[in-house]
Amino acid sequence: MKKQAKLTLLSLLLLGGSAVQAADNGELSGAALIKKGEQIAISSDCQACHTKPEGGTPFAGGYGISSPMGVIYATNITPSNAEGIGSYSEEQFARAVRDGIRADGTHLYPAMPYTSYTRLSDEDIKALYAYFMHGVKPVDQKNTLTDLPFPFNLRFSMAAWNLLFLKDGRFAPDAAKSAQWNRGAYLVNGPGHCDTCHTPRNLLMAEDSSQALAGGMVGSWYAPNITSDPISGIGGWSNQQLVQYLKTGRVVGKNQAAGGMAEAIENSLQYFSDDDLAAIAVYLKSTTPIRDTKDSQPADSYGKPLNVEPQLRGLQPANANNTVTDGAALFSGNCASCHQPDGSGSKNQAYPSLFNNTATGSSNPANLISAILFGVERKVGDQHVLMPNFGPLSYVNPLNDQQIAAISNYVLQQYGNPAVKVSAADVTVLRLGGPVPLLAMLQPYMAPAIGIAVVALIFMAWLLGRKRR
Repeated sequence: MKKQAKLTLLSLLLLGGSAVQAADNGELSGAALIKKGEQIAISSDCQACHTKPEGGTPFAGGYGISSPMGVIYATNITPSNAEGIGSYSEEQFARAVRDGIRADGTHLYPAMPYTSYTRLSDEDIKALYAYFMHGVKPVDQKNTLTDLPFPFNLRFSMAAWNLLFLKDGRFAPDAAKSAQWNRGAYLVNGPGHCDTCHTPRNLLMAEDSSQALAGGMVGSWYAPNITSDPISGIGGWSNQQLVQYLKTGRVVGKNQAAGGMAEAIENSLQYFSDDDLAAIAVYLKSTTPIRDTKDSQPADSYGKPLNVEPQLRGLQPANANNTVTDGAALFSGNCASCHQPDGSGSKNQAYPSLFNNTATGSSNPANLISAILFGVERKVGDQHVLMPNFGPLSYVNPLNDQQIAAISNYVLQQYGNPAVKVSAADVTVLRLGGPVPLLAMLQPYMAPAIGIAVVALIFMAWLLGRKRR
């Protein structure tokens, strides 16, 4: 996991000269502007993608972002003239952040959430530029080139994609809403780019605006519905619970952050002010509710405690081997020591209850399976939450897909949504990175199809020319 690069007052003074106050025209400058830019960078979660995990240099790039089209490597965004963005003008910087176009005219892939950052105000861009140019240490770390398969490697095709799906424009406050609501709308849809994960994608991998914030797969994890719907979304959460979750990554009896959300809380959301978190809660509770037809009750309302141990006693001789095969026995052997034999979790809920838990009550079991496969880790303040993984690199006990499916089905049946079933094939899909969208599945056929289309056009042109002669 990554640590936040925090500027001390001393470093600000060194970087920005004296602690410059707001200028006569009300605009910030110097150290104050850099500090504001740092806060925007944290709000935008820049470091999570542009820093290699496990000790990488902040913002030096090299982090491989898995996408359905292939691995996209985040670039060096330190002010290095050789490898980073040190030679960028403010205008070039703004174009990259808000339009997805680098200084050399090359298009960025929307793994960089410029579709959300396009809402950033000119003032925020100015501050962000000041921070990256004067508040970040330049690092001459070479970029790892992104090499996607044809035709996704044709970056110029993103110009057409942007024409179709980039809604270019700054955030416009709604005069009919409160200042707090507008602040929340700006954070959610702008720097926070919540929509890029929590909105499902269409055939061309753009956000489906008709299902805004209704939930979507992000690799092996499911970013849940965060609309105001009381069944499928967060309508049943109080504002205080939403603020607590965004600040700490967990709310007892509701949810706990894992995967990409744990990273967002660790690197970004825990540093938001309470006022900004409250604004986000107000906005989310006002969004258009969207109900998933598979949902009949809130995900956190399922389950009750049930001790697994009595049903296992006396089933096998004391010296029997290879008896840990079904879901109950696998749960007892791998999960019960932390989540307790009755599924109630540890006393401090660092290992959460498996009932009244959205991961086990959801109609989409991806987060339950992925938590077993990949584990859970997040650092918030001085608290470090760690659930070991049971995937192929597990230091506890590597489990195969059938075993993970058996545990998942036991947990779902006893503590979660009993209508959901998990197969070994479901686990395999998530182990390999998540469901493959249609566009990626069609990739092997695109080159032949394009070739056939070109030949057909040439043949038609030849026929037309022959008729004219």
